[in-house]
Order: sequence, then structure tokens, then C-alpha cells
Amino acid sequence: MKNTVIDLITKTAVITGASSGVGLATAHLFAQNGYQLVLAARGVEGLEKAVSECNAFGGKAVYKSTDVSNANEVKDLVEFALKEFGRIDIWVNNAGVMSSGKFGEIPMEVNEQVIKTNLMGYMHGAYYVLPVFKEQNQGILINNVSIGGFMPAPFSSVYSATKTGIKGLMSGLQSEYSVYPAIHICNIYPQIQRSTGNMHSAKYSGLDFKIPPFAADPNDTAKVIYNLTIKPKNDTFPDASSYLIKFIHGIFPQTFTNLATAVMRLMMKFSNGNDNEGNILYASSDPHQIYGETSIPVPSKSTQRIVSLGILIGLGLYTTTRIRRKYK
Repeated sequence: MKNTVIDLITKTAVITGASSGVGLATAHLFAQNGYQLVLAARGVEGLEKAVSECNAFGGKAVYKSTDVSNANEVKDLVEFALKEFGRIDIWVNNAGVMSSGKFGEIPMEVNEQVIKTNLMGYMHGAYYVLPVFKEQNQGILINNVSIGGFMPAPFSSVYSATKTGIKGLMSGLQSEYSVYPAIHICNIYPQIQRSTGNMHSAKYSGLDFKIPPFAADPNDTAKVIYNLTIKPKNDTFPDASSYLIKFIHGIFPQTFTNLATAVMRLMMKFSNGNDNEGNILYASSDPHQIYGETSIPVPSKSTQRIVSLGILIGLGLYTTTRIRRKYK
């Protein structure tokens, strides 16, 4: 069996956006499995905390403050990782930001930075690490894309554009690099996470919302990312809920989008939130942790599975009925 303890200890992973949320959960899991880690984010305080936690878990972690929207800083991150550990086996593109509100009420510099961090940041990572993989003749690039790569997020149009763009970029690279059997480019499409992402995001037009209780657990998403290092796969939906959302949108795209838009309009109408640029232009402030705040208590995983199954069965019956009526 190839995955021996020695193999794992000598493997090196670089994780961007590693100071909170899914990135931090992924760093913890990799550390628990003996990886050498290079953690990247903009804020030093969060990185120092993450490195300390990863080392306590048994990994060997270092950090480098990096703004992924800056190509030179990403290039420096690659060189730093190679200098520290001699190779890069895994690169996790995870750093991302989000702004929500009416398109015309979000400052242009905020919109532009969302594109630079999300789309350009993932491109920078791929651009500088793939040559390293080619030289090593192996490596795995994992992109935390989001279910937003398949459907629009109402009142987060620029964010939606970046996720669609990342999906297109990485799908193209998968084809280009298919001639290298030991180099893998893996995309995952999780739904909204029960992480600090919402707490750090920019909010405009009076919009102020908390994470819904059925949001995915960042630690579960981290497990999917880790499993891709063992069994790489081009495209992955990390849980039933993310696939269910895509499935529903695929059957009722306009209805799904209209409903989501209506909910957001109501939230803006009755919310008293103040405009907040979040972490778009500057590094995230506290909390540097995995989990964020939810609107109501989180139901158990068994309850979530039952609800998801019920929705799937209901949709199946509804779709079957419509098809039968159509061909009568």
C-alpha cells in the first residue's frame, strides 16, 4: 500500500485562505495526517494562530502572508514553499471573498477586488504551481469553487461571475493537463458553509443576514478536500445538499432563481444593516476560527439527511407527474 506514514510526513501542501473557515479546517485535517504545511492568507495574526494549532495537531506548519490577487506574492509563496520543504505535492486554492447588495450600490473598487481575489487568485495559484508539478511529474491542484459555479447568487452578481469563471478556467486546464497522468486538477462545488465567510463578507444595500442552519459543515468539506489527495477526481459535489441544490436549479432554474431573489429582496427591505466592506480590501479581522454564526440552531446531521431525502422524493414525484401529463 503506497500511503505509508513516511509518505504522508514527506508530503507538502499549500493552502490559501487558511486562517479561517474551510481553509483552517483543511489545514487542521492535513496536519492531523502528518503533512508539511505552508499556510497563506493576508492577515498575520490569523496565520500565526493557525500554524500554532496545526503544529499542536502533529503537523509541521509554516506561514507566509500572501494576497492571492497579487501575482508576484503568489509566485513568492511558491518559491517560499519550495525553499522550506523542497517540493509541493498539494495546492489548495481556497482564498475567496464575497460582496452582497444591489450591483450599483457596491463600490467599484470592491467589485473589482472580488474578481481579483477570487478569479485572478485561483489563476495565479494555477499559473505558478502547475510548472512545479510538471517538473516533479506529479501534483494535485484542488480548487474550492462553490455551487455558485453552476447558478447565479442573487445580489452577488460579481461573486457569481468569479465562480463561473473559475469553473471555466479549471475545466479548460483539466483538458490541457490530461496528458500528464500524475497531475490532477480537482474542482469541488460545496454549498454555503457554516463558516466565518459570511461574517467577513461585504454587505451593502442594507443587507444583513446570517448563515442558514442547513449550511454545510466546513469540517465535512475539508474531509472531501483531503480525500481528493488520495483519490483525485475532476469534479466533486461534497455532500447531498450541494448536489440537491444543483439538481433543483437544473429542473426549475427560473423558479429557483426568482425565489432566491425574492428572499433577498425581503431581507433588504426589513434589514437595518449598515454598509460594510468586510474583508474585501483588507485582511479579515476576528474571528479566526472555523465556524460562524447561524440564524437559528443547527439541526442534527440525521435531520438534515431526512429533510434532503424528503425533498428529493418530492421532486421525483413532481417531475414524474409532470412528464406523465405531458405525454398523455
